[in-house]
Amino acid sequence: MANVETLNEMAQLERSRFGRPPPRHGLKLLHWFANDCVTFDRNNDMVSQCDPEGEEYGFHYFGNRYDRNGIKLLPDVNFPYYVVGNLNSEGSHELPGYVSGEYTDLKDDSNTDRIIVSLDNDWFDKVYITTHTDESNYDPDNTYRITKGLLKIISRLSLDEFLCQTGYYNKPRNRITPMNIHHPSHIFLFQWC
Repeated sequence: MANVETLNEMAQLERSRFGRPPPRHGLKLLHWFANDCVTFDRNNDMVSQCDPEGEEYGFHYFGNRYDRNGIKLLPDVNFPYYVVGNLNSEGSHELPGYVSGEYTDLKDDSNTDRIIVSLDNDWFDKVYITTHTDESNYDPDNTYRITKGLLKIISRLSLDEFLCQTGYYNKPRNRITPMNIHHPSHIFLFQWC
């Protein structure tokens, strides 16, 4: 098994470079997951708010198989793994538009990021983020476990705050709105991250 690094805080997530630069969708997928797919019970267990077994949102079974070097991406556990984030998967149309909005259907990294979860009935045991290296293999050097604490931090941030803090946007970011895009003075509104 590969040595999977654990990310506990936003600075570590930013340094990982997961889900960026655009058109990658992994950070948007992770924000969706933290806000809409998982909650925490009073024992601090991660309760699933989506149905990976039913392939909701494009989730499907992940076979933690050996790669060509004889290494498994993730540790063996007593629960099945499920993966989400393939924008070509049946059910992925259920993901919010902000997750899939930059998908081009080209080989440009707009569909490389994934979240993998281990599922024990209605509870997530572990949450991982990873990146495809090609159409069938994942990059063990860019696979990370996301802690409960980091998921809670993400869930308290708006999407824009989260994307700013993780370096998805260049700083400053031009925000062109329908009001100013055709304005004769070509005014650009800046949002500092």
